[in-house]
Amino acid sequence: MADRPSIKNEKLYEDLRDEGMSKEKAARIANAKANDDMSPSKKGGKQPPYEEWSKDELYERAQEIGIEGRSDMTKDELIEALRQH
Repeated sequence: MADRPSIKNEKLYEDLRDEGMSKEKAARIANAKANDDMSPSKKGGKQPPYEEWSKDELYERAQEIGIEGRSDMTKDELIEALRQH
């Protein structure tokens, strides 16, 4: 475990990884759920689903988070890459 940051809710992290989430996303969710000052389930849902975004908006978001190969991706591929990040 020395190769990753501290996980505050190890069981939730492992459950999320078993569901197929990336290490980064599982760690963010597990740590947010363990923090009493955060309420991830209440914070989400403010953006429309990716299917309603334009391809340019999806591209900009992919650029913000550093998804490689984004310039050659279709709209559906950008959506998939963003969801798997």
